[in-house]
Amino acid sequence: MSELLFPVPPLRDQTVLLRRWREADVPKIVMAFSDPVVQRFSWSQAAPFTEEDARGYLAGQGSARLRGEEVQFALVEPGDDEVVLGCVSLFALSLEHKSATVGYWLAPQARGRGVASTAVRLLVTWGFTTLGLARIELTCGPDNEASARVAARCGFVREGVLRSNMSFKGGRRDTVLFSLLPGELR
Repeated sequence: MSELLFPVPPLRDQTVLLRRWREADVPKIVMAFSDPVVQRFSWSQAAPFTEEDARGYLAGQGSARLRGEEVQFALVEPGDDEVVLGCVSLFALSLEHKSATVGYWLAPQARGRGVASTAVRLLVTWGFTTLGLARIELTCGPDNEASARVAARCGFVREGVLRSNMSFKGGRRDTVLFSLLPGELR
């Protein structure tokens, strides 16, 4: 695999701008992961999310991008890139198999504004057109209705439930699997 390059110009529309994460974002990441909704669905550990976790998160995603395995973006206000709204990423990325998984989380102030759907649309369009992907998956917990709505709004097809699919908060969790193929994006 080779390094994944960030798109130039950055992916954006009037709702959201996708930019690379910065060290200055660490406190914003910690604040977002203190939110009960983010804790419930996006943080797989039972222990609270810390500044050390946020720094590890940034270091890990940088290394994975250099290996060509994932690319993560801070979702920010288009007019003020200091206002972090959330994150969107392509991970489990394989250019050989032309596949990836899209993931995201939102800070409380970003919910209900179409930010996640817009960011997913921008990123999967880039994945299909620039990276040449042929399949993009989206997964979420069976009780994550907001993520399932984002998947449906963007045209992802629900394929089923992967039982006891992942370690989560000291136990196991089922995962709902959705997929999107080129030409299906809404």
